[in-house]
Formats: sequence, C-alpha cells, structure tokens
Amino acid sequence: MTDIEVKGLAELQKLLDELPARIEANVVRGGLRAAAKVIRDEARRLCPVGDASNLPKGHKPGALRDSIRVSVSSRHGTVTASVKAGGKNHVYYAHMVEYGTARHLIKPRHRKSLFVAGLFKEVIDHPGAGKEPFMRPALDNKVDEAITTFADYIKNRLETEIKK
Repeated sequence: MTDIEVKGLAELQKLLDELPARIEANVVRGGLRAAAKVIRDEARRLCPVGDASNLPKGHKPGALRDSIRVSVSSRHGTVTASVKAGGKNHVYYAHMVEYGTARHLIKPRHRKSLFVAGLFKEVIDHPGAGKEPFMRPALDNKVDEAITTFADYIKNRLETEIKK
C-alpha cells in the first residue's frame, strides 16, 4: 500500500469555507448594486424636474432627481438593494410627486399665520397635486435589463472569485 500525502488541503478547506461569505460580501452585493443602478438611472431619466416657481422654497430644479440613489445592505445573511428618492438634502416630497396629493389645508405650525403671495393667511386651501410617477415606471421599464445586468455581473465576478 502506498501512502499519498496531499499538501494544501487546509488552505483549500479554508477557501471553501470562506467562499459563501466572499460571495455575499463581494459578488452578490456588487451584482445587486449594478442592477439597482439600472433602475436608478431610469428613475432619474423619468423624474419630473419642476421649475423654481412650483418647488418648495429654497429648492433648486432637479433636486428630486439628484436625490435618487442606490443603497445596499446586508442583515442576517440577506443582501438587499434599494433605490430611494428624497430624504436627502431636505427633499421630503418624493412620495408626493410619485403618488400625488389630495386637496388639503395648510396651517402654520409655530405662528398664527402664513405669508403667501404677499398676504398673511391663517389657513391655505391647497388644491392638491396630480401624481407624476417615476419610481414605479422605472422598475417596470427596466426590470429585465436589471436582471440581465445582475446575472452578467455574477457570472463575471464568480469566475474571478473562483480563480482567487
């Protein structure tokens, strides 16, 4: 009987043990980010850019479009990518543009009246705003391209990770 000694098994086992963590950390996160960027770019293209007259005070045209961003997170072994609009640089109205608003009253929070169009008013009757969806249509328009982008990224990166 011949004894065969194989060197490097410990290193191989270590690589195999680390591969799932590396896939999650490197490959899946990168693939989801690449796919989400496809949706982000389409949302930016579709996002309405108002002129200064119909924007909240202090906001520049394109602020909503510029607030659209991608984030990737990992919790308990699940990797998630998100495309978000608003919530950045005081762009609080993204959902109002996407879904519209109903007729409503605007009352001052810390004063007795509001100063609008050169007049002081205790209450403003806002007629509401029509919806101008841009996030959902971006997903609907580009879901196939995003999936293809994800698959291509995974394929290319897996080959690279396995060679490491």
